Amino acid sequence: MVKVHDRLYVGDEATCRFGSAQLAVVHACKSPCHQRAVGYRGSLSPQHPYYLVLRHPYDLYLNIIDPPVPLFKIETFAQFLLFAREHHDRGGSLLIHCNQGESRAPTLALLFLAKHLRAIPSDSLLAAQAAFAPLYAGYRPGTGIQRFLATNWALVGATSGV
Repeated sequence: MVKVHDRLYVGDEATCRFGSAQLAVVHACKSPCHQRAVGYRGSLSPQHPYYLVLRHPYDLYLNIIDPPVPLFKIETFAQFLLFAREHHDRGGSLLIHCNQGESRAPTLALLFLAKHLRAIPSDSLLAAQAAFAPLYAGYRPGTGIQRFLATNWALVGATSGV
């Protein structure tokens, strides 16, 4: 688990834990976290009410994988930003983890730093990435998430009220 900003941490699957009032957790991985929390194996029907996101008071489970072709939904990022904002703004800490701690989790942290905290530039993904790279040496964003955010940078955050 690496501290990237005041009360904001990024980690991998080994840092996975249940959230609490002091440390809310974003589980940015379909397997095993979203699958366990929702109770399924394999794939989930897109019509399922928790297909994209399952929210508990201190845990946010995202059905998010990191393919080279962007399969992401704006709603996933909007729900993440709402959850992160609520916990951080009330004074709690936030851990964002994915399987390897290289792409999804640090990208979500970057997004939060740029779009809500304004701790790094928010004018473009490239500017945000340049400012974020020194904060998290293990940042290796996947092609799909980079393409998605480069295309949708202006929309992400606008839809979450951040």
